[in-house]
Amino acid sequence: MDGGTSLDGGTDGGTDGGTPAPTLIRLMAANITSGNLQSYDPGHGIRIFQGTRPDVVMIQEFNYLSDSPADIRQLVDTAFGPNFFYYRETGASIPNGVISRWPILAAGEWDDTQVGDRDFAWARIDVPGPRDLWVVSVHLLTSGSGVRNTEANNLVNFINANVPSGDYLAIGGDLNTDTRSEPCFSTFSQVVATGSPYPADRNGDDGTNAGRSKPYDHVLVDGDLRQYQVATVIGGSTFPAGLVVDTRVYSPISEIAPALSGDSGAPSMQHMAVIKDFLIPGGGSGPASVTVGSPNGGESWVGGSAHSITWTAQGVASVKLEYALAGSSWTTISSSTPAFAGSYTWTVPNIATHDAKVRVSDVSNSALSDTSNAAFTITVSGGGDDGGVGDGGVGGVFINEVLVNEPGGDVSGEFVELVNAGSAAVNLSGWTLSDAASERHTFASGTTLEAGRAIVVFGGAAGIPVGLPNAVAASTGALGFSNNSSETVTVKNAGGTAVDTAAIHSTLTGTDGVSANRSPDGTSGAPFVLHNSLSSSPSSPGVRADGTAF
Repeated sequence: MDGGTSLDGGTDGGTDGGTPAPTLIRLMAANITSGNLQSYDPGHGIRIFQGTRPDVVMIQEFNYLSDSPADIRQLVDTAFGPNFFYYRETGASIPNGVISRWPILAAGEWDDTQVGDRDFAWARIDVPGPRDLWVVSVHLLTSGSGVRNTEANNLVNFINANVPSGDYLAIGGDLNTDTRSEPCFSTFSQVVATGSPYPADRNGDDGTNAGRSKPYDHVLVDGDLRQYQVATVIGGSTFPAGLVVDTRVYSPISEIAPALSGDSGAPSMQHMAVIKDFLIPGGGSGPASVTVGSPNGGESWVGGSAHSITWTAQGVASVKLEYALAGSSWTTISSSTPAFAGSYTWTVPNIATHDAKVRVSDVSNSALSDTSNAAFTITVSGGGDDGGVGDGGVGGVFINEVLVNEPGGDVSGEFVELVNAGSAAVNLSGWTLSDAASERHTFASGTTLEAGRAIVVFGGAAGIPVGLPNAVAASTGALGFSNNSSETVTVKNAGGTAVDTAAIHSTLTGTDGVSANRSPDGTSGAPFVLHNSLSSSPSSPGVRADGTAF
């Protein structure tokens, strides 16, 4: 067969230099084409690649669209990303190939004398550390175990003649083996480990053919690499010996999104992909580390919304994600997530606080961890309520402005401003205002807040500016904000349900007479900022931040 090459690099030409040890490497054997053309055109296999995020793939039936360099590049970009490198053998109708996160230093094909439509595709990869990784993508014949053993003998001879003993080696792909006792495994054992434990799916099934009855597909590595194998961790799931990817039984399927549950059962889907993970020494001088990126302090996130927790990690396979609110104990977000992911989408708890933090730690070494540098805020917004009266619209009451640090020493000047951004008036009869310690005010019977208007509760009657309409004094005689530090204010309806909560951080309470105000002003769920960052006035009870009427 023609020995020509098709070798393409991604946009990132990174090298070993300075990469700390160790490094997690996910190897995959993948004959997961579907449809009628033994190609990745239908997209089922592409989604499996995207959901499982391998670093190095020994791929079979490496066909896509017209098979032009541009089309193959498109496949790699879509399934893995533009920074990935690939090699695809030429002159074959169902070619083997290699796709890699790291640069491919050299690649080619060794002749498979038993078959005419593909060869053994090999690549030498510049993985982090002092050793290179050699991988061989293979697709043995179905015609019989004797033929497969001949192919294995030929490949072992190529490996012995070309692969340095000091480098790592992996053989991966579709061996078409009916059992694990076939002679080819004894032959391969001269260069790679072939024994148990074996990768399995969610149900413990290690079969990889379409019918899940035979061990067709394998990732086999040499002893140098085998010693560094670790459990495959995806989301909150752990597979001690590696994973056979069958989307039909994987649960929760969201862990490998965008893969769909039916992808592994698609028409003419060849086999199941096989994954093994390895934590290799990276050869760098830096120590293992974990660093929180976000939230790292000062953020204001709305409870119930989705935000990304981000981190960087070196020399760590999997991380544990946790959060704590206002000095509470740590609550687990994810018990184990691949460290290389660097991001996890978190649904923020619907609990208001000005003192939330996130912690990211090494699953295997809890002492290796990092916590948000400073607290971040979680706000709770009810958005609407059932207190609307009048025109049949919907009321939307929220806390817009809070003055915790009163002007001078007169605590009667403390205040909370409520705004109704809805389309209907809201009956506030029996509604309450509370701080973190206790209930401070109950609205009198008959109190109504018109749509688009504001009402202000002051610590005492003496604090109400002359001529300010729609302002009342706290029914308990004080708002209790005299500590001039972090504060949490909650408004509840007459049924005791929280409608909105404002978590005011201490960074917004340090100056006498300067309030904390939503930004943009009058926007439910918006973060709080110092009022004097919105206008020249230190506060604006009962009116907009710019002094105009609500």
